Amino acid sequence: MGKSSAYRIRAKAHKDKADYDRAIADASEAIRLDPEDADAYLTRAAAHWMKDDNDLAIADASEAIRLDPKNASAYRIRAKAYKDKADYDRAIVDATEAIRLDPEDADAHRLRANAYYWGKYDHDRAIADATEAIRLNPEDASDDYLRANAYLDKTDYDRAIADASEAIRLDPENADAYRLRANAYYWGKHDYDRVIADATDAIRLNPEDADAFLTRAMVYSNKMDYDRAIPDASEAIRLDPNDASAYRLRATAYWGKADFDRATVDAAEAVRLDPEDASD
Repeated sequence: MGKSSAYRIRAKAHKDKADYDRAIADASEAIRLDPEDADAYLTRAAAHWMKDDNDLAIADASEAIRLDPKNASAYRIRAKAYKDKADYDRAIVDATEAIRLDPEDADAHRLRANAYYWGKYDHDRAIADATEAIRLNPEDASDDYLRANAYLDKTDYDRAIADASEAIRLDPENADAYRLRANAYYWGKHDYDRVIADATDAIRLNPEDADAFLTRAMVYSNKMDYDRAIPDASEAIRLDPNDASAYRLRATAYWGKADFDRATVDAAEAVRLDPEDASD
């Protein structure tokens, strides 16, 4: 074992305990003692990434790759940092190399799926990578949730509901999965009772979710239950004051109650926020 190994091992232990500052300090000492210690650079890169220091993570991961070009983990860490910087093209390149070096790396497939979905809007590739991540690690709810998003965008509502349901089974506290399933039931099935149930669960788990309030408000408005639609639309507006659709929906509900003055005020605000959609 090299003279840097004790510091490197302790750095890994600190990292695993989420004590990132100490992990960085020990990894730095390992690097001082042995500047060719690729694993120490990798450990420090991971700690920097966990602290949201993406530029430092990229620098250390790059050095780890220079010293050990076949280290899949170094490419994966660098890909994560690039993704967090919204540099999706580089994230995809690095994730692809990590997968080439280790085809069974579920995390690399998951990372590339996210980069394809959020950065490139390439739903088919996102689905393919999320499917592979699910095969390799079927207990990670985030993969089912991501694939559900992609299916929802493709208006494949049955698959979106199935994946959101699986994400909820694996992680019953996943508010986003409930909201996503609510939207799939709304747009794909017009199953308003299920929409209300899922949106209510999403709100229970995350009371700051403006979209969940808006989704539930849409259902209440469609059911002409304006007394319930208005409070939900109002809460959506409080949480996201720049959402023109929430003002439009509340205007519709006020109109349904023959409260024309308030309807006019909300409609005007909707037009101000979104002049291109004034016809609504």
